[in-house]
Amino acid sequence: MSRNTKINVLLLVLVAALAVLPLALGLGDHKKEPFAGSDGEAETAITEIKPDYKPWFSPLYEPPSGEIESALFSLQAALGAGVLAYYFGLRRGRRQGEQRALERVAASQEHDAAEESTVERA
Repeated sequence: MSRNTKINVLLLVLVAALAVLPLALGLGDHKKEPFAGSDGEAETAITEIKPDYKPWFSPLYEPPSGEIESALFSLQAALGAGVLAYYFGLRRGRRQGEQRALERVAASQEHDAAEESTVERA
């Protein structure tokens, strides 16, 4: 197994552990919504500290339901993943294209050198 493969496997195991450990250890069982977002947690903490707090501004768009909010968040995540995948695929394709071009140039130079040696013998 190559070094890169070992690193990739280790990273996948770490990501899986980060996803599974909070669930397996029961983190957040004492809360009403155990895995709520940090915005909701911050809002709860602020209202506990200062009940008459008024926000400085309101959101530009407030989705009508939690399902729509989740769908928009998922769409945002999918678009971001698509952009990253496109970028990394483009980089890899360019690198492979440059490598193939260098191989063609080297093969062409070898071919030219072989022809010159044949001409010199004749």
